[in-house]
Amino acid sequence: MSFRRCACFSIAIVFIGVAPGTYAPATYAGAPDGKADRIIVLKAQRELDLLRDGVVLKAYPIALGRHPHGAKRRLGDGRTPEGVYVIDSRLDHTPYHLALHISYPDPIDREQAAASGFPPGGEIFIHGMPARFGRTDPVRFFRDWTNGCIAVGNIAIEEIWNAVDDGTPVEIRP
Repeated sequence: MSFRRCACFSIAIVFIGVAPGTYAPATYAGAPDGKADRIIVLKAQRELDLLRDGVVLKAYPIALGRHPHGAKRRLGDGRTPEGVYVIDSRLDHTPYHLALHISYPDPIDREQAAASGFPPGGEIFIHGMPARFGRTDPVRFFRDWTNGCIAVGNIAIEEIWNAVDDGTPVEIRP
């Protein structure tokens, strides 16, 4: 690998918050068995859980918005929303491998943003890594790097994509 290519790859790794040596094949035991009926995102623990009938089927490491503390209040604040939403659409042609759209903003989010004089923002997704990283997943993320989305590895987003249907509730907790 040329010095230039190595330098570019190193910069890309730093940019998305994955430390060298921690970007390895997924350590997941495999895709969850069957469909999940709920997603819970635990922001403080940097974890996304797939549940069925209240039982965790699988847990995944996540990265959040670049300002992860507190709920999203307006466009451009770099925060990940908090509350209960649903998966309302899917994108399979995106720079971030696959993406599941979350129904943010809800009416309360819109009202709070309007009261502050700002638009609420939107386009919040659960998505994978940039497609150039292929089918490998980070063991964990070392920094939050999205604009408010919830990022998982590319193998993880494939598993989540297949395990949930549109309309699946997504609860995002502090």
